Amino acid sequence: MPAAKSVIAKLPRLTPDRSLDSLTLSFLKTLESEGKFSGEIHADFPTRLIHATDNSVYQVMPRAVLQPRSRDDINIVMEMAGRDKFSEVKITPRGGGTGTNGQSLNNTIILDTSKYLNNILGFDKEKALVHVEPGVVLDQLNAWLKPHGYFFPPAVSTASRATVGGMIGSDSSGKGSRIYGKTSHYIHDMTTVLIDGTDFNTRALSASEAREIMDRDDRTGRLYRKVHDEIFPRRDQINATFPEMNRGLTGYNLKEAVSDQGDMNLSFLIAGAEGSLGMVKEITFRVIPLPKHKAITVVRYDSFDSALRHVQALVKFDPVAIESIDDKVMKLAEQDESWHMLGKLLGTENSAVATRGFNVVEFVGETPEEVAAKQDELRAYLDGNPDTDYAPIGFVQATDPGQIAAIWSIRAKSVGLLGNLEGKRRATPFVEDTAVPPENLADFIAEFRSLLDAEGLDYGMFGHVDVGCLHVRPLLDMVDEEDEARLRRVSDAVAELTKRYNGLIWGEHGKGFRGEYSPIYFGPELYDVLRRIKEAFDPEGQLNPGKIASPYSKNIPITKIDEAPMRGQLDRQIEDALRDEYLNATRCNGNGACFNWDLMDAMCPSYKVTRSRVHSPKGRAGMLREWIRQLSVGTDPMNQDLAVINGRDFSHDVYESMAGCLSCKACAGQCPVKVDIPEMKSRFLETYHTRYKRPVKDYVIAKLEYMAPLLASAPGLFNALQSIPPMPWIFKRFIGLTDLPKLHSQGLKSGLRARGIGKFRQADLDALSVDEKARSVIILQDCFTTHYDTDVFLAHVDLLQRLGYRVFVPPYRPNGKAMHVKGFLKKFDYQARQNDIVYGRLAKSGVAMVGIEASVTLTYRQEYAQRLSDRPDYRVHLFHEWLAGEISDGRLIAPKIDNAVNINIPASLFPHCTEKTSIPDVGVKWQKIFEAFGLKLTAEKTGCCGMAGVYGHETRHQETSRELYDLSWKKKVDATGAQNMLVTGYSCRCQVDRYEGVKPQHPVEYLAKLIA
Repeated sequence: MPAAKSVIAKLPRLTPDRSLDSLTLSFLKTLESEGKFSGEIHADFPTRLIHATDNSVYQVMPRAVLQPRSRDDINIVMEMAGRDKFSEVKITPRGGGTGTNGQSLNNTIILDTSKYLNNILGFDKEKALVHVEPGVVLDQLNAWLKPHGYFFPPAVSTASRATVGGMIGSDSSGKGSRIYGKTSHYIHDMTTVLIDGTDFNTRALSASEAREIMDRDDRTGRLYRKVHDEIFPRRDQINATFPEMNRGLTGYNLKEAVSDQGDMNLSFLIAGAEGSLGMVKEITFRVIPLPKHKAITVVRYDSFDSALRHVQALVKFDPVAIESIDDKVMKLAEQDESWHMLGKLLGTENSAVATRGFNVVEFVGETPEEVAAKQDELRAYLDGNPDTDYAPIGFVQATDPGQIAAIWSIRAKSVGLLGNLEGKRRATPFVEDTAVPPENLADFIAEFRSLLDAEGLDYGMFGHVDVGCLHVRPLLDMVDEEDEARLRRVSDAVAELTKRYNGLIWGEHGKGFRGEYSPIYFGPELYDVLRRIKEAFDPEGQLNPGKIASPYSKNIPITKIDEAPMRGQLDRQIEDALRDEYLNATRCNGNGACFNWDLMDAMCPSYKVTRSRVHSPKGRAGMLREWIRQLSVGTDPMNQDLAVINGRDFSHDVYESMAGCLSCKACAGQCPVKVDIPEMKSRFLETYHTRYKRPVKDYVIAKLEYMAPLLASAPGLFNALQSIPPMPWIFKRFIGLTDLPKLHSQGLKSGLRARGIGKFRQADLDALSVDEKARSVIILQDCFTTHYDTDVFLAHVDLLQRLGYRVFVPPYRPNGKAMHVKGFLKKFDYQARQNDIVYGRLAKSGVAMVGIEASVTLTYRQEYAQRLSDRPDYRVHLFHEWLAGEISDGRLIAPKIDNAVNINIPASLFPHCTEKTSIPDVGVKWQKIFEAFGLKLTAEKTGCCGMAGVYGHETRHQETSRELYDLSWKKKVDATGAQNMLVTGYSCRCQVDRYEGVKPQHPVEYLAKLIA
């Protein structure tokens, strides 16, 4: 295996505020010099910074980050940490980094298994066992298992990025746990690496098997004896302390680790221990057959209290899950991308009574008849008991998989949606996974709400009400010192309240920095058992110190909830003006949706190709937060010591992070809290380049829209100049651009004249009658389809004319998109204001304005709106938006294409990333358009093609551009063929042509050719 990449030379220079401590530096140097460790060693400031946060309120800077490439790398690190020389080195494991309580945050070395240890190692279908590494993502695992007819049941809302190692660390559960249980219930066997580097294997053992191991005189035997001797004599006390409850004890699970009969399964001890006993190396999970059929009933209530109290009646129908959502979350859901599928389905539109709470009830079965019978039984009850206490005000039922998925997607996004609330106070996780016996839930929540009301706090609620676990997220402004103090008061009160209702304060999301409450729930004697077990496994307290329990004989304090460093404390240092300018950077809550595993998902391409979290929306937001903090506590950005960290200007690190951003805006559309990195990137570049010289390519890219008309006046000449040596080399070497597209040989003006469209005159528009305006369309030109892809522009004209519309084409105007991307904001603002004047005047005619290229057209409603105020009232529609509206509103009866049955090429739609993340129903609308013409269209799901405007033409991005294409689009091209693809984005069509030698059609080209 390759040796670790050397970073030691950079360590002192990149460590913030002080030199790296000598012990950590010695450990890293030894790890590198011995040559056994094959992974990555990071002590650079950006990597450490991004690993300092999760989805909690905390920010704890690690000392270094290790990313093992092989499972044996974990043994190598742990063996070295176990040496006497390094007995004070501390290590904390990290998986997806989405914890809500700082489970993986610590001022230690972080061992991150997510980047490389993400392989599925094998599957025994007969035994229903799957063997995996800890960095495998839950959705990845279930996607792999699906063709085999199996799945891994624990269903966390962060399934797209949560690793199974992290799920073991917190012993996660989720939707359906009443039936399916939690992660630890599916561990068949597991290998954990102890602090001395030895493997520790755990599985279910009978009493006699356990006795055989305990008789051994080795480390494993001694650990088994210690655990048995601590737990077995105290079984009655443990059972009395922790009564039966679905969301029962996780982490140091004394109750299930040793049974009353002496059977042992120490996987229950390690699951939920958050890496404080050892590092999980590999796991074999039990999996179960996929349910073949599903159905849901969404029940609505006039109050959230009624929804909670009605749960006990619904549980009697034995659903697989009952999830509750309050009205605050649903109001936020109305702004989400999938609401267009949900509004009518939920039945809220025509209800005479306002909906204040929902219960979503899911049934599964082997046959449609089985599921239908369960649905019918529930429906009969709901119809027949209108006057029952806490009766619902309505319900709807669904069996369509798309509708079911959309409803559950809103539940999965609840955390992110609450994070998107306006105002300084944000939904904050710190008491959000309390669990009580389900019959106590309604009364418990009533007191919980009174507690929060007394503090003057608003909140949102959602969760797994069938098992008594409700996620409550109070709204706090952690920059406000008074709200920071409320975190302590509320936490203490909720801990006491939960104990009184016979529950647990940590019912799902792990303990993290809430370990200080462990003695309350375990009691002094059992808590000492935890400490003695901790000491047996980790005698020096090196593993995730300060969490859950410390070694019995060591005076290592447990970190209290208000002692760990918090993000709000650092944000408090940021000047108000800078915080307002980069508001989205501070609003990133660490939910990690941008770490989506799915290669066919648009967000985030730079993270998917690099697997570096610095190159993700969360990473870039974190970098910007630190940058503006450094500016605030340091000096003016024009001074020499701007954001200097040990001799290096931190803005260079921010610049490198931003340079990898494709400005595709997928984050702006898909991030639950709408963290718009391209917008903040442009602001940063504007400031950065007031001090540092811009590269030549930025000027060329920004001026391309302005130069294009001149170049297009002699396309053959300029195309030839690009191809004749040494011009390609000069462009690549001195300008930094490669593989530039060729201008179209035909000028747009001549093509328009051939179609009877002459010079544009405003008077012609103004002279139209009302009926004529309704049958007219203004097409706004863009740089790409006007000068480079003229056939596409003319195809739009042809289609419109054949459908009976009169087409107007105003003169070409630069849009300014490229200037925004590269941070020329003053020039962009000027261009946007000029365009607003012109297009505002056009809009007054009442004739619809449409654009062709999505990234350009959306700029009018996104970047223009972000940058300018007092704008004229106009809207530039994307062509498909306008055409779908014409059809659905009955203004256009599309002609059926007679020869549709003879079309041999099945059409597949590939939308532009910016388009599909900004307008999620783009595929649905195109399908309806094609259906109106008598054609079928498949909407393909893809990631980024790797071009993203000019990104793919920048020399520095050539490798990643190709890798991105291969990750997603190449697979689709191989499956469908480029000739079958209908691609809306110009850059996407260029990218396919670049690597396949075949340029796909635009869907309008396809339609125009079929309509005579």
